[in-house]
Amino acid sequence: MTSEHPAVPTIELESSPEVVVDLPTQTGEGPIWDDRRHVVFWLDIPPGRLYRYDPATGANDLIYQHDAMIGGTTLQDDGTMLLFCSRGTILHLDPDTGQTSTIVDSIEAEHDSRFNDVEAAPDGGVFCGTMASKDHKARLYRLAPDGSLTLLFDDLGLSNGIGFSPDRRTMYHVDTNTRITWAMDYDEQTGATRNRRKLIENPPGEGYPDGMTVDAQGDLWIARWDGRSLYRHTPEGECTGRVRFPVRKVSSVAFGGENFADAYVSTAAPDGRSKDEGEQAGSLFKVRLPATGKPPFRSRVGL
Repeated sequence: MTSEHPAVPTIELESSPEVVVDLPTQTGEGPIWDDRRHVVFWLDIPPGRLYRYDPATGANDLIYQHDAMIGGTTLQDDGTMLLFCSRGTILHLDPDTGQTSTIVDSIEAEHDSRFNDVEAAPDGGVFCGTMASKDHKARLYRLAPDGSLTLLFDDLGLSNGIGFSPDRRTMYHVDTNTRITWAMDYDEQTGATRNRRKLIENPPGEGYPDGMTVDAQGDLWIARWDGRSLYRHTPEGECTGRVRFPVRKVSSVAFGGENFADAYVSTAAPDGRSKDEGEQAGSLFKVRLPATGKPPFRSRVGL
């Protein structure tokens, strides 16, 4: 496990992060690039809004409005989507028609909580985390392709970003409130994880690790809530640089665009825009990082 040195170098970029959707979302989150439609899907969690941003036209459309919070999404292999919501509800959505059906009505243990950040796995399942409540800590579940749900961990502060190494043998998992990013062995054949170990422990006072992605070379890019930055870590956990943003709450990141050379970064403005939070807080940004990504894994639940 590595702890970050305070003097983190700033990564030199060809150009500064660019606002592509100027919107004061409360909690902009979960950008995911659809490499078939060539659009970015992303969320505003508290009002339960799912947006679709089209880089070709610049349009950002609200394509689904839920009656509760939406904490995460995946792309299904057939082009539809899964939505992970409050109370443990999991919905199936056709993003072209807006029609929904229920996969999981609710989870009894999550009636006072909600999902928070999810990730489709190489085997077609989904790892889906939750928030803590006044009665229990946060949890991480695995939704298998056959629709069965398994509890993996129940000792988390706040389950957040998830990613996989390029060889698909390691899974990474962020616990925001403890400021720990975990690594664990992943078996693509069974979907099982084992040997969970601390990889990164961020120092206090420098923000909280949030959403993340892994680039094609294996480096981890972790958004930092209240940290004004996107941080790069090696697979061994060493912090090798950061990209600064003009907003306080940087929430998540996903690679997309041609050859996955663009990074789309969500941000948040839960209390509105201000001088401290940033006049562009809540916006969706695009930035060209010194790295490229890879296609997102697609869930195959019920397919």
